[in-house]
Amino acid sequence: MALEMIRKPNDIKKLNEEQLRVLPDEIREFLVGKISRTGGHLASNLGVVELTVALHLTLDFPQDKLIWDVGHQSYTHKLLTGRKDGFDTLRKFGGMSGFPKRKESDCDAFDTGHSSTSVSAGLGYVEARELLGQDHTVVSVIGDGSLTGGMAYEALNNASRLKSNFIIVLNDNNMSISENVGGISRYLNGMRTAQTYTDIKKGLEDTLKRIPVKGERIVSQLRRTKSGIKQLFVPGMFFEDMGITYLGPVDGHDVKKLVKVLNEAKRVDHAVLVHVITKKGKGYAPAEENPSRFHGTGPFDIASGMPLEKNEPDSYTRVFSKVITDIAKKDDKVVAITAAMADGTGLSAFKKHFPERFFDVGIAEEHAMTFAAGLAAGGMKPVFAVYSSFLQRAYDQALHDVCLQDLPVVIAIDRAGLVGSDGETHQGIFDLSYLSTIPNMTVISPKNRWEMADMLRFAVDYPHPVALRYPRGAAYEGMKEFRAPVVYGKSEVLYEEKDIAVIFVGHMAELADRVRKGIKEAGYSCSLINARFIKPLDKELLARLSAGHRLFVTIEENVLTGGFGEQVLNHVSSSGLDVRVRSFGIADDYVEHGNVEILRQEVGLDFDTIVKCSISDYRMIEGRQE
Repeated sequence: MALEMIRKPNDIKKLNEEQLRVLPDEIREFLVGKISRTGGHLASNLGVVELTVALHLTLDFPQDKLIWDVGHQSYTHKLLTGRKDGFDTLRKFGGMSGFPKRKESDCDAFDTGHSSTSVSAGLGYVEARELLGQDHTVVSVIGDGSLTGGMAYEALNNASRLKSNFIIVLNDNNMSISENVGGISRYLNGMRTAQTYTDIKKGLEDTLKRIPVKGERIVSQLRRTKSGIKQLFVPGMFFEDMGITYLGPVDGHDVKKLVKVLNEAKRVDHAVLVHVITKKGKGYAPAEENPSRFHGTGPFDIASGMPLEKNEPDSYTRVFSKVITDIAKKDDKVVAITAAMADGTGLSAFKKHFPERFFDVGIAEEHAMTFAAGLAAGGMKPVFAVYSSFLQRAYDQALHDVCLQDLPVVIAIDRAGLVGSDGETHQGIFDLSYLSTIPNMTVISPKNRWEMADMLRFAVDYPHPVALRYPRGAAYEGMKEFRAPVVYGKSEVLYEEKDIAVIFVGHMAELADRVRKGIKEAGYSCSLINARFIKPLDKELLARLSAGHRLFVTIEENVLTGGFGEQVLNHVSSSGLDVRVRSFGIADDYVEHGNVEILRQEVGLDFDTIVKCSISDYRMIEGRQE
């Protein structure tokens, strides 16, 4: 088998023509087989097999630098650089990452995970190469979906000034996660269906020449203009006008054509864009038919393409989807916004019921936030649903455009906390900290599915900015008996005793309940408090609890720096409350990929650690340390 012969970088160049012919099929068979067991990003990887093969045939690793935008399509690159054996541990704790990682291989030039970054990073590599007098090729691969992100255009604008080679590969599959939207999508659609420049030019010249008397003169004048017929008719003039040479479009599943155009691109002495047309999910029918579902998939049955996990309870995302749609039926001022994540954030149902009130702005979180601010200023009630990890990109807009004007925007923060297998770039562990720094921002988090619904209704009706934070996965169905009305700034007391008070944030409810029981089984009295509001703190309750408790134990799935626990500690200290605070969260570090429960143990956010440390702290306070 051809794939078996690739054990290290550049081994692909040892394959003969017949082996190269069958290699893409072998790679696809391998990926489908492995990902059906481990889960991972399938459709995007199947779409770039031939492109990756061609890149490896034209580049030398690790000397040359290949930067993948987002990076979830780098599986074939990993195979071709000798990491085939790592796929058994793909996205598992301690195993191979599903994204490029510099610490994993010298052939991974840049750590990625978010979109629209590759051109900026590649441009940096190019300028470093020139300053250091080096001689290697730099290639940035960016998808058409990522071209909806403004950062890509900032980078293209700067790349246009280059006086040395820089190859940008536009991987155009007409998809991001959801179907692409907006003007750039329409522009690329026109380019995909365009004839080649030569055919257009010849046909136009022949037509013009047939015009009596003036035909030849018109052709001559067009040729003398700055760009002539090319300016009017060549696909890619958007890039050409910026000073970036455009090559393509080329069939992204034809290795020979790709190799030819990439070698041509290497000879250009400035920035050059190679437009490659690919099909997401190529070679596996279920992924071709439903690329969104196979963007990031769990284990599945290869024959049918159906997921192996069935009958899952409702997720927080699904609860959000149902409730926001119900709210919108009764309030025609409610509008919903997504940044190319309608399915992932649960807004597809809203879109179906209220297409005129649904806005997919593409991969453009910064724009989405300020767009929401404009909607709110105009009298609407915008709800921006976004993953925690991607919300980071819109911090400035939340601060300046939403909160400075105190506008009623609801930020529905999905995938908050540890998300698991996607690793460092996707863990939603910073939002509590950075959102809490913003004046006028209210931050809330539900303990279970019913509080999720209640908090969403509260947020939509609240006439100021609100961030509603909830995790990935099944909505907790415990504590159903506790459903006090959501009152601004007020926590919920579930059990009030004395000595130790466990105060938890949102989806830490189940863990916190177990911790309370563990503390009580050890012979200590313990209260349990649902924080509900991370900002503002319920300072009145903290003061009251300090009278009968010696230790506050806070639990949050967020970094400790600037998090809920630190806010409680600061208030206790500044107010002179006679109580010790012990906070459990995530240390000042990035958290790698792996099962969430394993990750919680690794960061010390697990039952045994919290109970042991809480009891030890209390004994120390009471002078009973053993």
